Amino acid sequence: MAVLQLATAEVCDANPHLILSGELRALHPIFQIYGRRQVFSGPVVTLKVFEDNVLVREFLEEKGYGRVLVVDGGGSMRCAILGGNPVQQAQNNGWAGIVVNGCIRDVDEINGCDIGVRALASHPMKANKKGIGEKHAAINVAGTRICDGEWLYADTDGILVSRTELTV
Repeated sequence: MAVLQLATAEVCDANPHLILSGELRALHPIFQIYGRRQVFSGPVVTLKVFEDNVLVREFLEEKGYGRVLVVDGGGSMRCAILGGNPVQQAQNNGWAGIVVNGCIRDVDEINGCDIGVRALASHPMKANKKGIGEKHAAINVAGTRICDGEWLYADTDGILVSRTELTV
């Protein structure tokens, strides 16, 4: 799936009506940029977990079809819920990107992958393996409500979420 890469600043400038209506939202600028793909976009798949990465790994083992996995990890800074092996698998399975409201680890390995990754920080400790969480649920990340099936656009200026796919 070839997705047109839109510059987030230009999207905001061209669509003030979508911003006012809430159809286009910007996430608070709290994320660090990881991975070789600094610009990415695609339909959103949501996941809510806390200090547990079993469901994260399960999603990334599936074919991505150019989608973006958005993980609400509760903003935990106590362990990493994403590491190098699942990111490598996500790259190989065709995911466009991963946004984590939490921590990652294996940063050097992730930075070698051709995929976009955003996370709050890195942390050396691994997550629990209980498999607890909610798939495809509406989540609140970085001041923004995000629903499964919406579209995410990320570049070095920030991250936007839109109810529908945007065109130029």
